[in-house]
Amino acid sequence: MNSKIKISILGLAAIAMTSCSKDFLDREPFDKLVPNTYFTTEADLQLYSNSFYQQFIPSGLAIVQADEMGEYTSKNNSPKFIAGNFSAVDQGSWSWTKLRNINYFLSKYNNPSIPEEARNHYAGVARFYRAMFYFDMVKEFGDVPWYSKPLSTDDKELLYKGRDPRHAVMDSVLADLNFAVANIRDKKDNTSSMITKWVALGMKSRICLFEGTYRKYHTELKLASTADKWLTEAMNSAKEVVDSKQYSLHNTGNPNQDYRTIFTSENPVSTEIMWANVYNNALKRWHEITWKFNSATFGARWGLNKQFVNTYLNTDGSRFTDKAGYDELLFVEEMKGRDPRLAQTVRGLGYKRSDGSAAPANFGYTFTGYHIMKFSLDDKRLDGVTEGYNSITMLRFGEVLLNYAEAAAELGKLSGDAGLWDQTIGALRKRAGVDPKQPVDLDKYLQQIYFPEISDKYLMEVRRERGIELVYEGLRYDDLMRWKKGQLLEMPWKGIYVPGMDQEMDLDGNGTADVSFVTKTPSSPKQGVSYFVVDGKAAKLTEGTKGHIIWRADENRKFEDRKYLRPISNADLVVNPDLGQNPGW
Repeated sequence: MNSKIKISILGLAAIAMTSCSKDFLDREPFDKLVPNTYFTTEADLQLYSNSFYQQFIPSGLAIVQADEMGEYTSKNNSPKFIAGNFSAVDQGSWSWTKLRNINYFLSKYNNPSIPEEARNHYAGVARFYRAMFYFDMVKEFGDVPWYSKPLSTDDKELLYKGRDPRHAVMDSVLADLNFAVANIRDKKDNTSSMITKWVALGMKSRICLFEGTYRKYHTELKLASTADKWLTEAMNSAKEVVDSKQYSLHNTGNPNQDYRTIFTSENPVSTEIMWANVYNNALKRWHEITWKFNSATFGARWGLNKQFVNTYLNTDGSRFTDKAGYDELLFVEEMKGRDPRLAQTVRGLGYKRSDGSAAPANFGYTFTGYHIMKFSLDDKRLDGVTEGYNSITMLRFGEVLLNYAEAAAELGKLSGDAGLWDQTIGALRKRAGVDPKQPVDLDKYLQQIYFPEISDKYLMEVRRERGIELVYEGLRYDDLMRWKKGQLLEMPWKGIYVPGMDQEMDLDGNGTADVSFVTKTPSSPKQGVSYFVVDGKAAKLTEGTKGHIIWRADENRKFEDRKYLRPISNADLVVNPDLGQNPGW
């Protein structure tokens, strides 16, 4: 094929990526712009389908930063959606450009001159991305219009139709996923950048778990009777990945490093990472994650909250919250003997940068004292430049194990199945260096603070493990939405325990002072000590002059039931009033 034609195709894809809400109404139909001589070889199908990756893959920072919407995160301030007067005017218009590009491909790919196996493979890739597109739309808006073909300006009835019901759209999503699983090639991709059958199965387990639990806990949808169907699909998809033995947990026998290695490696750890946004130092394809998490101005000073940190077990498998006085231990004490993933997620005892310098939690970069480092690289130079080169996971085997365990627990199949426990939750804890024993009783702390509606001790442990294992991988907000736990976003942003004002505290266990909580910064600050100003407004201590730091005490975070769905934007309703508005907006 003429190289100029190929370049023009890529150019059109790039233009399409910048388009916005139903903008195809303002331009020529896509099929009139592409020569009929295209889509005649497998190479053409591959070239076009590669553009889907460019359109759909979020930046590394966007993947990680998505968890700022989770309840376990503190930051400069809450998003307007949680603590503000958010309305349909604030909601951005939705875009259909990516869907049009997919549907255009699916209307053109089936050329008999191309081998059927190749046609079906690339159609599977396209339908995988269509499933991803609609999954994201349903998560945000519930009912949405379903389109399975590219539309032209003449398709007035379809362009301005109302929304299709959630259950019908998700049935179509499942059909796309099943086609993808059946037809995408199954050769493992060690670059972790291509869509394979295994990636499709892994994403199917995620999507089906979401939909099954959403239907179960959101009884207002009146779809609870169909929840088990979706949970069974999730369990079976995850099991197929497990049984294939294509992937395994990254485990070199070093629990103090193995977990974090997954998130700081330049080349994806392909034994476990199934799909990643791949960055590369040699090619100068970089991200800004390290800078964002280690800057008082460029980042939002993210940190974990104490309530969540309390959920990490001790290495012997016992509950930290069963220890007397657990909530008033100083930071150096609460970090001892804990699940090693904690010290690979936030800066803990003895953490050093690559130059060997001590690096305790920096209150210039976090408000709670639980300074996130999971995806940050240890080189100080990267604290001020956009040159992060570690690849960012989008799907990994660890999540598939969690999907498997949760779907099984929701179906009542994890309790009493020692083999399934050992294969999933037990395996994750064993890799982490935590005793993988099964639960003896229900964790009352988790029940009181997080999940009062849960009485199954196995399901409770799955939820604990999911939070810890997947923290800051961009999945927490979705988990809260599907569990109908949005009210947890109203939780206070609680930090480390402070024994008193104007006292110097050691945060990394090396015997030197690192932080002091004060009403105003001293005129002669001590070198190496950060001074956190407790102003009694945004920052308070729970007991006045001592206690836990509470950040953004001046905010009124509110999560009403209407927020489980986003509003349809005013702009979209003006264009098409038949869309209707979501309840409460």
